[in-house]
Amino acid sequence: QVQLVESGGGLVQEGESLRLSCAASGGTISNYGMGWFRQAPGKEREFAAAIAVRHGITGYPESVKGRFTITRDNDKNMVYLEMRSLKPQDTAVYFCAATRQTIDRHAHNYDYWGQGTQVTVAS
Repeated sequence: QVQLVESGGGLVQEGESLRLSCAASGGTISNYGMGWFRQAPGKEREFAAAIAVRHGITGYPESVKGRFTITRDNDKNMVYLEMRSLKPQDTAVYFCAATRQTIDRHAHNYDYWGQGTQVTVAS
């Protein structure tokens, strides 16, 4: 088991950048694929970014590709999401998650979740 805690969310203006952090405890993330998901008011949870256990393989939906970058530091048990050129439609609660899969973009394949951190992008 692993516990995940997100941080770094906040209120930013459109076009600005924000960096989210995910700290893991109770276990190492080195055996998990890691991902970020987001959920906006009235909408379903959606995939935002994923990174594989090894080799730096990443995946993103078209909506954030080129703007978001996910990284991981297994030695520090940390995962990050750098968000650039933020748009109002990026406003959501962002969740960090861990999966037993090497890499996955489907929420149902993730085993552990953080409580989320709010990101609000003002126009």
